[in-house]
Amino acid sequence: MHEWALAEAVISSATQIAEKEGLKAVKEVKIRVGELQQVELDIFEFALSQLKTGILQEARFIIETVRARFRCRVCSYEWFFERNRLTGDSAEAIHFIPEAIYAFIKCPRCNSPDFEVQEGRGIWLESIIGVR
Repeated sequence: MHEWALAEAVISSATQIAEKEGLKAVKEVKIRVGELQQVELDIFEFALSQLKTGILQEARFIIETVRARFRCRVCSYEWFFERNRLTGDSAEAIHFIPEAIYAFIKCPRCNSPDFEVQEGRGIWLESIIGVR
């Protein structure tokens, strides 16, 4: 149900932005989804299609996944997230709480748990195209 809650938030935000911009109808909404959110895209897309109403009724949703990239604060090494290296329980924890990533991943070079997420976290409305 994580995907349905995210879809509801996207629909609500897109509707508010479109109304604020004076749009009569929305044709396209581009969404960027960070890989750490571990969103099941099929479920998310289905939820968006079922929840869109009003000025979003005819909107097409374009979803782009942003790969998670990390940078070690100790040795400055940068690497990408590899979900297949996680256990089922840790992947599930990260799915619901992306910040849990810090408990399960360390720098591949120096083994430090002190790293920052450079990209791949959160969900953004990249753009909304509509008719005034």
